[in-house]
This record gives sequence, structure tokens and C-alpha cells, in this order.
Amino acid sequence: MENPRKRVPVFRRTEKEAAQLKLHYLSTVDLFRDLGPEDMEEIRRITTMKTCPAGTIFYSPDEQGEILFILKKGRVQLYWMSEEGKRVVLGYVEPHTAFGEMALTGQGLYDAFAEAVEESLICVMNRRDVEKLITAKPLVGIRLLDLMGKRLKEMEERLEQSLFRDVPSRLAALLLHLRAEMGSDTIELTHEQVAERLGVYRETVTTALSNLRKEGLISIARRQIHVTNVPGLEKRAHGHRSSSGH
Repeated sequence: MENPRKRVPVFRRTEKEAAQLKLHYLSTVDLFRDLGPEDMEEIRRITTMKTCPAGTIFYSPDEQGEILFILKKGRVQLYWMSEEGKRVVLGYVEPHTAFGEMALTGQGLYDAFAEAVEESLICVMNRRDVEKLITAKPLVGIRLLDLMGKRLKEMEERLEQSLFRDVPSRLAALLLHLRAEMGSDTIELTHEQVAERLGVYRETVTTALSNLRKEGLISIARRQIHVTNVPGLEKRAHGHRSSSGH
């Protein structure tokens, strides 16, 4: 008679299979496109992979060793912490994206924190290996510069909005961005999460959302914001200028 408690065998990847999977992950990153098999094998060898459960802060401003991160699965949030302890979200990193490249300029992750929003699989390279890679493959260095330029442009746009747009206008722009990003008129965020994205207080966001609702541009449900008037929201996003983002 078969033992009902007989264990079901657990199938684990062999070292070769794990290496091939890692190589596949790395080959999907735009940073390494057009590199040959030998170059990709070297990159595979010098990168380490780690799994971060949701809520894990795997980089903070005092970190020095790890320099370049490549997100393979999951989602990562980058944020600052103000002196008052308020979180200011810089943005989110999606799969197949490299980040942390600003460390090459001595700026670290913009002195930011990096936190896994959901369970994430991350490839990591240290400074010495990145510098050797750039020396051997200048094209990778050029792509890193392009990535830095894109990040700085995004930060400049956020700063311009904070300085010269009132909160309802910034909120309208954020909702339009999230609508396009999610491909849906329904945006699942709490008031607190929206406040973190804008770098303002929750109460300020609640008031701004209420105003947009009264203007007929959105409707609000529990943990959801529904965009109901895209043209009106676009007009509002380019509306009032202000000397203060708060």
C-alpha cells in the first residue's frame, strides 16, 4: 500500500540551467544589446542575482558597494526621505530596466532609497566590474550616459512642476501619466500614495482630488480614482502656475 505521506519530489534547477536563465535575463536588457555571446557570458559571470520580498529596502543613501542594478522581475520604488520623515517618490522601476547608474558620478541613487514594491528579482554589479565593462565596451558606457540623461530630464521636469505648477495641475498631470502607463481609466492608488508621488501632504491631495471631482474630471472610489474627462484633465494639467508646489 502506498504511503499517503510520501513526499512529492522537488525539482531544482541545475547550475547550468540557472546560468542559462540568468544569461537569458541579461540578454533582454537594452544596455547590453548587440553584445556577443562571450561578452554576455562575462557579464553573467560578474553579476549576482538576489530575490527581494515586497517591502525590502535593498539600497539606502549610505550604501557604497553595489552600483548598478537590473530589475528582471517585480517592481521597485525610488524615493527620498525629507528631514521631517516624509517620503517623496522619485519614480518606479519596471522589469528589464537598469538603475543606479548615477553612482558613476559619485551621486549614488540620487541619495535615494530603493524598495521592492512587490517580490523582485534583481541583478547586481559592483563599481569595479562596471568600470571594467565600460573600458572594454565603450558602447555600454554611451548607453549608460543616455540613461543618465533621461533620468536627469525626468528629475528636471518634476522640479519644474514642483516650483511652477499648483497641486491640482500637478495631480492632473500625474493622473494622465498613470492612466497611460496602466492603460486604464481606473487608477488604483490611495491618497497617501498619490501624496508620496507628488511630494505633498495627504490632506493637500485629498483637497485637490475633491476639486477635480467637483470639476467633473474624475470620480473617486475606495483606493481608486476614475478618469472621466480626459480633455478636461489635460487642460487642467497645463493650467495654473504657482510659486509653490505645496
